[in-house]
Amino acid sequence: MANVAVIGAQWGDEGKGKIVDWLSERAEVVVRFQGGHNAGHTLVIDGGTYKLSLLPSGVVRPGKLSLIGNGVVIDPWALLEEIDRLRAQGVAVGPDSLRIAENAPLILPLHGELDRARERARSGGDGGIGKIGTTGRGIGPAYEDKVARRAIRVCDLADPGRLENKLAELLLHHNALRRGYGEEEIAAGPLQEQLLTVASKLLPYAEPVWLRLAELRRRGARILFEGAQGAMLDVDHGTYPFVTSSNTLAAAAALGSGTGPDAVGYALGITKAYTTRVGEGPFPTELNDEIGRRLGERGREFGTVTGRPRRCGWFDAVLVRQAIKVGGIHGMALTKLDVLDGIEQLKVCTAYRHFGQTLHHLPAGMAAQAGVQPIYEELEGWTGSTRGARSFADLPAAAVKYVKRLEELVEAPVALLSTSPDRDDTILLRDPFAD
Repeated sequence: MANVAVIGAQWGDEGKGKIVDWLSERAEVVVRFQGGHNAGHTLVIDGGTYKLSLLPSGVVRPGKLSLIGNGVVIDPWALLEEIDRLRAQGVAVGPDSLRIAENAPLILPLHGELDRARERARSGGDGGIGKIGTTGRGIGPAYEDKVARRAIRVCDLADPGRLENKLAELLLHHNALRRGYGEEEIAAGPLQEQLLTVASKLLPYAEPVWLRLAELRRRGARILFEGAQGAMLDVDHGTYPFVTSSNTLAAAAALGSGTGPDAVGYALGITKAYTTRVGEGPFPTELNDEIGRRLGERGREFGTVTGRPRRCGWFDAVLVRQAIKVGGIHGMALTKLDVLDGIEQLKVCTAYRHFGQTLHHLPAGMAAQAGVQPIYEELEGWTGSTRGARSFADLPAAAVKYVKRLEELVEAPVALLSTSPDRDDTILLRDPFAD
């Protein structure tokens, strides 16, 4: 049986939460391996809605072990608030069901303040890139401190003496930046008090997650690796610089959790039956018309964490095919097929046109990404409903043809189909754990 990594194959918000929750029934462990509380998953279970940001989606299922790996940047206050919120909804969350990597870096209040100050200072003039569209939650600055070897990590909370020295080093850097942005400097004392207060609540969850995973793998446990954001937001392979600050591809599951690359046997790429994006950056198939508004309304396209409306457009097979190749994706989970119900004529982007050339990939340069024009193939829509369908036979013939054509264009099979936010409205065509 293969361990499975679930990653987004577009710009995030593809419906990974529901798919991970659905697959977690077949797994013993769910591992979050990158990102921070800038990402969100919405789960609809037996009429109840659960909104998650840092916690792995498996946490809502009794008897499952949830792990937060070292590749995640953790805002301890946001995490504890999320735990309390789920407990208020009747979900049992405690150290017996949730473990956190002791070497995971922390997001501190100063990271969010720096993130927001930078966005305020950015402009499009004088060669600047303009606003990136970050959530302002400090994810980027926290990853910067990690790479620069000055991060405060979960394990540092257990060593108050060394914590004081590490904070002094951290603030030497951050206060210089704050002066440059016209912000007040921060004193180490109050920040240390905040951290020591939260330490007693966070440390009971901490452990060497890599060691736990080694034992789980030794005894053959099924492991589900849960990514955040999507392939086109990957810091290396996405629409740079309008990307997140971590690697979002399946290859990051190993590094971000502390296990070998052979731990991931099957990479499942989640993609909507159309395309959405939150924030700034290129979007070749974006629709600023009635159909775009219809997709947004019917698909309830608002960010789980930020509440920001998502930009909507036709399915971009060029981007998804690229995500499949760089991400090592074996199969797709196609979500929100039902949102396309009733649209008479559908379009799919099969290539780009750029200065007289036909491109079958998205180029890396900013100007080129902003300048590509989609080349569309038109497909027949359907009048029947796909919402709630639980077998391929329940789908209208035109919907089946649409799915089959997407498989051809992106060069990967559809393993699962989601036809509503409800957990059970899922069509299994190929079990990822069986490969």
